[in-house]
Amino acid sequence: EFIEAAQVGGVSTASIVIRHIVPNVLGVVVVYASLLVPSMILFESFLSFLGLGTQEPLSSWGALLSDGANSMEVSPWLLLFPAGFLVVTLFCFNFIGDGLRDALDPKDR
Repeated sequence: EFIEAAQVGGVSTASIVIRHIVPNVLGVVVVYASLLVPSMILFESFLSFLGLGTQEPLSSWGALLSDGANSMEVSPWLLLFPAGFLVVTLFCFNFIGDGLRDALDPKDR
């Protein structure tokens, strides 16, 4: 409705996009991107755990978890530390996404 009102008022299309559409869409895009990061980290870790992700010279949490799972009886910390850091990182990104959603939600303004 506010776009139609701006058009009736004679505002140019570029001004409508910059002053009305972008501020309302920007929050949604930022929140979606910040909530997409944890799922991509988890997906990459899962693929690396299966051996389909990054290869040997590079390191990944999935590769570290796979190595730790292979030697879990001898040295369980090789599994616990990467798993713990992965969980903490995923929670942090989710909390950041929730905070950004609360701060940037146009319906709460």
